[in-house]
Amino acid sequence: MSELLKISLPDGSVREMPQGSTPADVAAAIGPGLAKAALAARVDGELRDLGRPFTGDAELALITSRDEEEALELARHDYAHVLAEAVQALWPGTQITFGPSTDDGFYYDVMAPVSREPFGMDDLPAIEEKMREIIKADKPLRREVWTRDRLIETWKAQGESFKAEWAAELPDDEELSVYWSGEDWMDMCRGPHLASTGKLDPDAFKLMRVAGAYWRGDQKNAQLTRIYGTGWLNKKQLNAHLMRLEEAAKRDHRKLGREMDLFHLQEEAHGSVFWHPNGYKIWRELEAYMRRKMDGAGYQEIKTPQLMDVRQWTQSGHWGKYAENMFAVPDIVPEVEELGDFAGETGANPKVASDAHWMAIKPMNCPAHVLVFKQGITSYRELPIRLGEMGCCHRNEPHGALHGLMRVRQFTQDDAHIFCTESQVVEEVRAFIELADSVYKDFGFTYAIKLALRPEKRFGSDEDWDKAEQEMRDAVAEAGMANEQYGWEELPGEGAFYAPKLEWHLTDAIGRTWQVGTIQGDRVLPERLDATYIGEDGGRHRPVMLHRAIFGSYERFIGILIEHFAGRLPVWLAPVQAVVATITSDADGFAKEAVAKLEAAGIRVESDLRNEKINYKVREHSLAKVPHLLVVGKREAEEGTVAMRTLGEKEQKFISLDEAIALLKDAVTAPDLKA
Repeated sequence: MSELLKISLPDGSVREMPQGSTPADVAAAIGPGLAKAALAARVDGELRDLGRPFTGDAELALITSRDEEEALELARHDYAHVLAEAVQALWPGTQITFGPSTDDGFYYDVMAPVSREPFGMDDLPAIEEKMREIIKADKPLRREVWTRDRLIETWKAQGESFKAEWAAELPDDEELSVYWSGEDWMDMCRGPHLASTGKLDPDAFKLMRVAGAYWRGDQKNAQLTRIYGTGWLNKKQLNAHLMRLEEAAKRDHRKLGREMDLFHLQEEAHGSVFWHPNGYKIWRELEAYMRRKMDGAGYQEIKTPQLMDVRQWTQSGHWGKYAENMFAVPDIVPEVEELGDFAGETGANPKVASDAHWMAIKPMNCPAHVLVFKQGITSYRELPIRLGEMGCCHRNEPHGALHGLMRVRQFTQDDAHIFCTESQVVEEVRAFIELADSVYKDFGFTYAIKLALRPEKRFGSDEDWDKAEQEMRDAVAEAGMANEQYGWEELPGEGAFYAPKLEWHLTDAIGRTWQVGTIQGDRVLPERLDATYIGEDGGRHRPVMLHRAIFGSYERFIGILIEHFAGRLPVWLAPVQAVVATITSDADGFAKEAVAKLEAAGIRVESDLRNEKINYKVREHSLAKVPHLLVVGKREAEEGTVAMRTLGEKEQKFISLDEAIALLKDAVTAPDLKA
């Protein structure tokens, strides 16, 4: 064996290093600045600790804070370990389990010692202080490889029953690593880690909350405490994140939904939305807008059943892949028996017939649209056929995953399916890309387009997947959007089980991204449900089925809009577009006249004639996010004028009622209806 190792660097240079050298040694050989800045290393493509020796010649890339994504994940992983060490230092006898990094921080699941109650929010300041102490101690993080038996024996000796259970399931032949923090605390972990706790910024993390969690996610197991934190590379990043959280809390659609009287949710219909009159006005405006866009793009609207026989879902493949997320009900035979309170006043006792068919409430509209397409004989001359539906669907989402309008069990999609020939696919996808672009621009969103590629478990041949993925690439390229400006990116393994999909990721006013629109090129479902058309050659051919949506679901899109605009919706969407408020009762007659004229002009308007001070009325309607307040008193009534206050503007306009109506008529017009 050669005495020197050849370490290839990203700039094409090669460093010769002695046997036993580490990435840290290479960094030091290059220069003291890099030695200080290096956080970890990528060795032959694998992320590793700086102190882990090379085993032979290798390609090396050193990770610094400039590699933000990787650096953040490393730091957050280390914060999690420091959290566990701090808890055990403060409360000996605490058992630890696991603590991964997350998208904006980290958490660790722990069990408090029997001598005290489970950990709570009041414990977080002490834990934070101990974590800072550990970080400032700059304790080296050292990797060792242990046998499984040694791991099990160590965990049992320390009273770590959860760790011992997990270690017992690890394979004998796998390299099992532990990491020491200094000389007095260790945890089993695959790594990698930073070189020492001092590489973390003691002012760049914050513990956020605690929650209950079950060991291994099973409610039959012991309950643990999950401690959540957010962690960053420096204090500036932390402060920016906390400000985003504060702003997000102000914009929370659930809070604004209550203040604006838009909707509510309650246990009696868990995961479904009770829309109030104001909220449903937003819905109706969006629905009318989307109908106009779809009509203009050549879609035909249909309506399909909520319940279909499970055999249909089995044939489509959804029952095998998606049954746990579907609501199924039996075909029942009612019989009358006395059942006390359960049966109610009628005494009805629905019973399942012995030969009953099971029905499933649709979680998506696709199979029903195929059945509509299959009615009659379709010629190639009729293609493409674009079938759209404002389709109400149900999915059995876990209770803990439900979140306001953002994740519900009952939702309505702006759904459509395009049936076309092979030669029409790219053009149809390109046309949809341009349609989606026009919609998102009408709402002021910027977005990124991503292509989700074939998952490991899927239907269809590799040949079909190759073709479908390339069609999506070609369509985006023809639309001129396969570039950095549109955030173009390919996502391996994230496609649907039947098709690749283009995804639209919207960016909102505070920088968050939301995946909404999608189009998928599907050759599987037409095959499984035997959809055909008559080709130019007189033979039967399979259509390609394009699944597409722009809003995604009305519920979630409305939630996104509320948060994006902080409740100050564009005037055309606002439930109440103007309020005429009086200063004195002398103006009541003029106020009523003004309301009548505004209504005649197509403006959603209300009057406020209450015997309240005008400042009180202004505050109340501002909280309700009414875009325009027309204030009238005795003088305005005599002159036919209004004091027009626009939400978010400091100055008010003193103009005639007719001028106010003209301004409002333009503001309340939907963007697609403006010349």
